[in-house]
Amino acid sequence: MKTVSLEQELNPWEAQAARFDFAAQKLNLDEGLWKILRYPQREIIVHIPVAMDDGRIEVFTGFRVQHSIARGPAKGGVRYSPDVTLDEVRALASWMTWKCAVVNIPFGGAKGGVIVDPKKLTLSELERLTRRYTAELIEFIGPEKDVPAPDVNTNEQTMAWMMDTYSMHMRQTVTAVVTGKPINIGGSRGRREATGRGVMINCDEALKKFNMNRESTRVIIQGFGNVGSNAAKLMSDAGYKIIGIAEYNGGLYNRNGINIDDLLEFRDRNPSRGIVGFDGAEAADPRELLVTDCDVLIPAATENVITSQNAAGIKAKIICEGANGPTTATADEILADKRVFVIPDILANAGGVTASYFEWVQDRQGYFWKESAVNDQLEFILREAFEDVVQFSETHAVNNRIAAYMLAISRVGHTIRLRGIYA
Repeated sequence: MKTVSLEQELNPWEAQAARFDFAAQKLNLDEGLWKILRYPQREIIVHIPVAMDDGRIEVFTGFRVQHSIARGPAKGGVRYSPDVTLDEVRALASWMTWKCAVVNIPFGGAKGGVIVDPKKLTLSELERLTRRYTAELIEFIGPEKDVPAPDVNTNEQTMAWMMDTYSMHMRQTVTAVVTGKPINIGGSRGRREATGRGVMINCDEALKKFNMNRESTRVIIQGFGNVGSNAAKLMSDAGYKIIGIAEYNGGLYNRNGINIDDLLEFRDRNPSRGIVGFDGAEAADPRELLVTDCDVLIPAATENVITSQNAAGIKAKIICEGANGPTTATADEILADKRVFVIPDILANAGGVTASYFEWVQDRQGYFWKESAVNDQLEFILREAFEDVVQFSETHAVNNRIAAYMLAISRVGHTIRLRGIYA
């Protein structure tokens, strides 16, 4: 790959495009398909007026990008953050296309975002923002068109508001318009833990490959939100030794393993502090934890955590990407030279969208599964996807990320060839 500036390296759209171009070139992808798949199909920008509690009107900017609907409805989360950009949402939408294709479920990719700091809004202001954002997108979303889900700073309550707003416009209850809902209004058992569970399933597969066992595997997790905390809990219960947790406001390290149940209880008692001050581990610099000796490193927070600046210091044998886009394209090359086994985001964190697919299926059937059935199906799909990616990697002599992209692009490209171009 060509040399890029740090600004280009950290731009998620540029990072995605660099991987796509490289994989497409390796596949000898037809030039026409290359053009179709490189860019999103639709980009929507909305300006959302919201009546604040004190009577002021504020206007927030929101996005919804639909990258592909070739294999089925678009699918992707909605994030609320002051740092949301159109390039970020574009990149995340395209990653969703590839993620759904890697695990072979019948969705395309989309993503949404609103430029807002939700911590500065009251619950009623957040509700009005969510409902107006949904209303602005009403003709572009739906069970057969585009199915949103929770993401950064959004949750089950956000999805309940979106579902209700859409249903009011349709004059009927439409539970399948979003996933990640509360269970009693059409949510799925096992959905909340699914991304973290998927991370563990992928780690289990990597351990088999290297003849390692859980009990002697030391894990450091960066990010202790939904993905990181669920992965930590499930992996700790399964026997993995979680020796480090890094959060935005501080980190923890205990070479003998952190008691995750105690840590979760501490966090729930101290929501404003998070994990800081927990006495079952030493305080640690979150940036230092990324380059601390361990067997498995799980970046499970935001983009651009592993870059050209710190990749050379990574000591983990395996990186399992719980977050979207945590490793830059330049860092990939450094990690490849170090022979680090990277389980890329479009495989590693695909448990969430896979369980969302199950929720969508259940909503459309009106028949809901036991949690054990959800987990069994999730495990079957992710193990198969892991095997497909590793096989592609070995067959084409490329790293796992490029293999995952090649597998996904070939599946989406094949669908477009079969459907043809409507004129």
